Amino acid sequence: MKIVIAAAGSYGDVAPYTGLGARLREAGHDVALATHDTYAPLVRAAGMEFRRLPADPRAGRPDDGGDGPSAEASPGGRRALMRRAAAFVRELGTGLAEATTDSTELLLASTTTAPLGRSLAEAYGIACWELPLHPNAPTGDFAPPVSGTRSLGRWGNRAVGRLSHRIVDRLYADAGRELRTRLGLPPATPRTLRRRAEAAGRPVLHGFSEVLVPRPEDWPGGLDVVGNWWPWHAPEAQLPSQVRDFLAAGPPPVFIGFGSMAGGAGERLGALAVAALRRAKVRGVLQSGWAGLTTGPDALATDDILTIGEVPHALLFPHMSAVVHHCGAGTAAAGLRAAVPTVPVPVTADQPFWAARLAAMGAATAPIPFRDLADDRAADRLADALTRATADPAHRARARSAAGRLAVEDGAGAVAEAVARLAP
Repeated sequence: MKIVIAAAGSYGDVAPYTGLGARLREAGHDVALATHDTYAPLVRAAGMEFRRLPADPRAGRPDDGGDGPSAEASPGGRRALMRRAAAFVRELGTGLAEATTDSTELLLASTTTAPLGRSLAEAYGIACWELPLHPNAPTGDFAPPVSGTRSLGRWGNRAVGRLSHRIVDRLYADAGRELRTRLGLPPATPRTLRRRAEAAGRPVLHGFSEVLVPRPEDWPGGLDVVGNWWPWHAPEAQLPSQVRDFLAAGPPPVFIGFGSMAGGAGERLGALAVAALRRAKVRGVLQSGWAGLTTGPDALATDDILTIGEVPHALLFPHMSAVVHHCGAGTAAAGLRAAVPTVPVPVTADQPFWAARLAAMGAATAPIPFRDLADDRAADRLADALTRATADPAHRARARSAAGRLAVEDGAGAVAEAVARLAP
């Protein structure tokens, strides 16, 4: 089949689909991945056709700010965020219309692209499957992951889940209207299209593991949890020589990185990380990420801390004694897969949800909210967590147990099997 995967957002929002797309190619399908320019090299290296989405992946995201609580916490901040996000999805609509052609036979859409993908599927008479990376259907088991970790009871959780859908419908209203006009389709709101898809029982294949989130029993049929899709990397890929040399020079270090979070806070976070590592008496690997995390000139003069750029977590994490990160869905799963304990530092969106899940299963220390890294005790707090994560064998035992369960899952294979049943 001729398949287009459409994914937009940060690296963590896109990279899992490179592994999935590569698996579909191995099954004989013609696969293109529509995403942002910054991910084009990864898409092409995975053997897929790259199709450009014009929107800036840093636009429309919460302002994690780096120096304190997110700006979205205030009413004005939330309104500004919604305006940026609406502008982002309007650009997405233009790009998706160009990336999906009448030769496409199946559209696989991420959470970010699915509300627009439904109109494209209607225009071309093709199937559009939703492939989210977190649970976004209402359930009594928990409130929507983006709403935090507090349960409101079964009725309240479902009510907030329905409310979150209405907020997304509103966010996509202008982009959806413009896209349908461009495609020559009759008017229909995102809410109408979503309800049509739900009534039709369209497949929704969730790319996370039941090791972390068991499938809610009150979900209707058609909503499946298939397991993680892992970012693609070349089978022969190795860690850079600088990293290999650092690992060989001493005991397993601690990884610290915040991915696409904390833009512009690299110097402050780097100094904090160095102080915490030194107080905990452990070595460290700092990944720069969007924050531009740096150790500064003093730390670079020593041999106990290394700063790196992009390195596949699948290659790096198994060599760590613990991992400190923002707890995005993919990074949280990567830490478990590597059988190492996590120190979660969630920033925003669904990150507190995944952090709480890791802690509840015993594979992580208690989460340290990112905003707490701005106070005077931040280095001591982080150092204490590092000591617990690296010294308490129970955390590693729980992580190792989870890794064993993840190892027998094949999320990409499950999608490939579903596509095989659809293919003529």
